[in-house]
Amino acid sequence: MSRRLPPLVALRAFEAVARLGGTRRAGDDLNVSHTVISRHLRNLEAWAGVRLIEREGRGIVLTAEGRRYYERIAKGFDVIADATEELSPRDSGGEMRIVCVPGLAVRWLTRRLASLEAALPGVEIILQPTDRSPDFAKGEADAEIGFNLRALPGLSQVELLRPRFFPVASPVFVARRGPFDGPADLAVAPLIHEESREQWRLWLAQAGLDPVPPLHGPRLWHADAAIEAALQGQGVALANALLVGDDLASGRLVEVLSTDVTLGSYSLLAPTAAWDSRNLVRLRRWLADELKESVAAVESTDS
Repeated sequence: MSRRLPPLVALRAFEAVARLGGTRRAGDDLNVSHTVISRHLRNLEAWAGVRLIEREGRGIVLTAEGRRYYERIAKGFDVIADATEELSPRDSGGEMRIVCVPGLAVRWLTRRLASLEAALPGVEIILQPTDRSPDFAKGEADAEIGFNLRALPGLSQVELLRPRFFPVASPVFVARRGPFDGPADLAVAPLIHEESREQWRLWLAQAGLDPVPPLHGPRLWHADAAIEAALQGQGVALANALLVGDDLASGRLVEVLSTDVTLGSYSLLAPTAAWDSRNLVRLRRWLADELKESVAAVESTDS
C-alpha cells in the first residue's frame, strides 16, 4: 500500500513558515521568494482540505489544526536531518556554546547537564547565563535559549514552550501574610520583581485586576534572584514550572493563586546555516522533550 503523503516541497515550505513565523523568513531559509512559499502553502491546504494558517495583521499565525500538524511533522524533519547527518556528518564532537537566560540556566538547565551531555555525546557544553543576546556573526554562541525572542535575518527560531506563570511564596510567608484570594490581594502584598515591575503589572491585568494600582517592591533583575528571595520569605515572586518545579515538589514554595496566565514563550535561536546540523537537531529534540516532561510533572502533581 502506498503512503498518503502531501507534496513534499509544499510540506517543507509549511514547516519553514511554522518554525520561522513568516513567509519571508521561510523564503530566505529555503532560498526562494515569499510568493513561492505562499503558493506552496495554498497547495498544501488545498491538498489537505484544512486551513493551516491565518493572516493576523502583517504576519501569520497557525490555526489549531496547523499547530497540531506542525508539532508532529517537525519531529519527522528532525529525524530526517539527524539521519542525513549520520550518513554524511558535517560536525561531530567539538563544542556547543549555549547562551541562556539566567533563570532558566541556573534553575533548570544546569540541573540537567548530565542528560544534555548524553544527548550530545562527545560535545563539550559551554553554558553562558546572560540576558544579552550573542553576536552569532562573531561566533559568540552556537545557540540561544531565551524568553520572547525575535529572530533576525540569518537566524532560525523554534518556540520551545509557552509556560503558565503563577505567584509563589514560602509557606511561612503565606501563613504570615495570607490568604491571597485574588489578584487584588496580591497587588498590595510585598511583591518581588525582576528587571522591572512590568511583568507583575501584565500578570495582574491578565489575572483580571482592573485597574492595576502602582506596584512596589524590590527589583532583583533576574528570575533566580527573585525566586531565592521568595524562598527566604521576603515576598511573592512570579515563576513558572520550569523555574520552581523542584521547590514546589519539596514544599519550599507554594503556588499562592492558581491562574492560566501566560506571558510569552521560551524559544531557541541559532544560525540558519547550521540549523540542520547534527548537534543543533539533537539539542532541539532534547529541549523539546525535557521541557514538556518538566512541566507535565509539576502540573500533574498540582492536579
